Amino acid sequence: MTKTEKKTGCVFCDALKEEDGPENLIITRSRFAFVTINLYPYTSGHLMVLPLEHRASLDEISTEVRFDLMEQTTQAVKILKTVYHPEGFNVGINIGEAAGAGIAEHIHIHVIPRWHGDTNFLTTAGETRMIPESLTDTYMRVRQAWDMHIHPG
Repeated sequence: MTKTEKKTGCVFCDALKEEDGPENLIITRSRFAFVTINLYPYTSGHLMVLPLEHRASLDEISTEVRFDLMEQTTQAVKILKTVYHPEGFNVGINIGEAAGAGIAEHIHIHVIPRWHGDTNFLTTAGETRMIPESLTDTYMRVRQAWDMHIHPG
């Protein structure tokens, strides 16, 4: 496949077929959900929480799955607080393309650590974001903290 050819299928479901690691950016899996690093982060530590099942909207998933999504989102906030010490968070869901969902066919919750002044002239004038660490570094930092949180001591 060339760089200009569009991949078919769901990138999230494809990532689930791989072993978790820096290659697919999946931090953890729970019974009904998984947590991954956003491939195009707004800030360092930008995570996404998704159901394991391929669904486009909250009304298409069970109460159990919605509960697990919220539980994993809560854990993501806790972990990001310890790793990045943000001053706040944006946590949200874009349902449907018209609402800004880049990948509308697989619902996901964004968990974005925020700091005062974390946007600069590059974001506003150049429509470019500058992230001060690689995705691999982000993955290693968050995964290590997640593992320590789940298996302390």
